[in-house]
Amino acid sequence: MQFETQHFGTIQYESESVFDFPAGLPGFEEEHRFVAIEQPSTKPILFLQSLARPDLCFITLPVLVVDPGYRLAMSPDDLRALGLAEHRQPSIGTEVLCLVIISVSEGNPPTANLLAPLVVNLKTRRAVQAVQSESGYPHRHVLWVPGKEETCSSSDVAPASRF
Repeated sequence: MQFETQHFGTIQYESESVFDFPAGLPGFEEEHRFVAIEQPSTKPILFLQSLARPDLCFITLPVLVVDPGYRLAMSPDDLRALGLAEHRQPSIGTEVLCLVIISVSEGNPPTANLLAPLVVNLKTRRAVQAVQSESGYPHRHVLWVPGKEETCSSSDVAPASRF
């Protein structure tokens, strides 16, 4: 199948690569079907392109790239919506794909929404935006501040034999 996008031109995709958000996304309740677009030059960024609106595309990152210790805490309703067991949280990377939406605005550093990740059941491709109101995670986690880049010193460099 193919779809004409505003930012990527015509894209080719398989039906198995479509993420279905039955309830849509907050603020975009009418948007249900998205396809992830990965470009080698921008890895690990995933662009989540709407298959209904050529102009709607979200910039996302895998949550563990932003916070390697991230703890998912989905509600029983969200777990049911994805067809997952309600008695435990799913495993990120094996059972679910967990993405955070990145916000970019002029004059501000980019931020990640850790409060409400996009969670996709890897078997069914069903997805929800799982608002974790009791988690303590922010909805605007600063990714990087321009001019505050860390520099690497010789003490930070490990010899290759250590890996």
